[in-house]
Amino acid sequence: MSRLAGAFVPLGAALLAFVFGAVMILALGENPIDGLLAIIDGAFGSGERIAATAVRATPLLLVGAGITIAFRASVINIGGEGQIIAGALLSTAVALWLPDLPKIVLLPLVILAGLVGGGFWGAIPGALKAYASVNEILSTIMLNIVAVQLMNYLLRGPMIDPIEVEGTRIPQTERLTDNAALPTLIEGTRLHFGVILAIIAAVVVWVILWRTPTGFRLRAVGHNPDAARAAGMNVERNIVKALTMSGALSGLAGVVLVFGSESLRLVTDGGSAGFTGSAGFNGIVAALFGGLHPLWTIPSSFLFGSLLTGATELQRDLQIPNALAIALNGLIVLFVVSSDRARGWIKDRFGAAT
Repeated sequence: MSRLAGAFVPLGAALLAFVFGAVMILALGENPIDGLLAIIDGAFGSGERIAATAVRATPLLLVGAGITIAFRASVINIGGEGQIIAGALLSTAVALWLPDLPKIVLLPLVILAGLVGGGFWGAIPGALKAYASVNEILSTIMLNIVAVQLMNYLLRGPMIDPIEVEGTRIPQTERLTDNAALPTLIEGTRLHFGVILAIIAAVVVWVILWRTPTGFRLRAVGHNPDAARAAGMNVERNIVKALTMSGALSGLAGVVLVFGSESLRLVTDGGSAGFTGSAGFNGIVAALFGGLHPLWTIPSSFLFGSLLTGATELQRDLQIPNALAIALNGLIVLFVVSSDRARGWIKDRFGAAT
């Protein structure tokens, strides 16, 4: 009963956030019921829109699953944006350097490169946290900026599309080989294999965290590092491992964004959001709403994916700014984080973890 009650706490928090969202729509002079119907239609109104929602949710799920690893080890990873970019850059470089490899070889190499790139970018703040006591919130945020500037340099220089050198110099790569493209699951839609990959990744994270010695050590370090050290666990190594694994999944999200896109190229507008769509931050929201549990993060990510996709239809139908969806995300975060007190009361009341 405590588990069911604990699951309904963030749901109730989200409903309260939607109530406040309805008030904002009313303040803009529109009917909140029409707004809700527009969001539902925009996210689920057709097969193509359902596919678009699933594709939009995929990077959120990958980042969110990685966030659960870090948070379970009591380290806070705010560097999803930079780790997405690092994974995207390395995987794109592999596709550019080895374009003639057959798909059965190149696609796994691209995926592996994304994991390595994101994992390396996550390992840096992990090592700084473990061995130099550098606050991981500051280091991951700063590395987001470094990753953006690295991407800007590469896409305006060594990795720029040769056609753009003498042209408009749009910061983008040339179109990548089809041998690295993620397979389409349903013809005529944008639904690609990345969606399945993300779900598998979330399940694997659950297995690692709760069914392996590695996961036990990560959770032990997060629960009480002093007790973990007394039991013979290497606390510093597990902190680095947690952020490396978290970063690797964000790097995989970068692979999905590049090789699951219709343009099949890496392109930027000079900032991170132009490429990532703020998935590095929205993935944190999805993980929090999912109670920092990788399996609950799956429906949570699809919920936020539908909200982001439906916001386009909301804007089109009611002429409401797209920023309303961003504000609604913020409200959900506020209410879900604030609901921890209620979850703690349920835990004490029923004597079991929620």
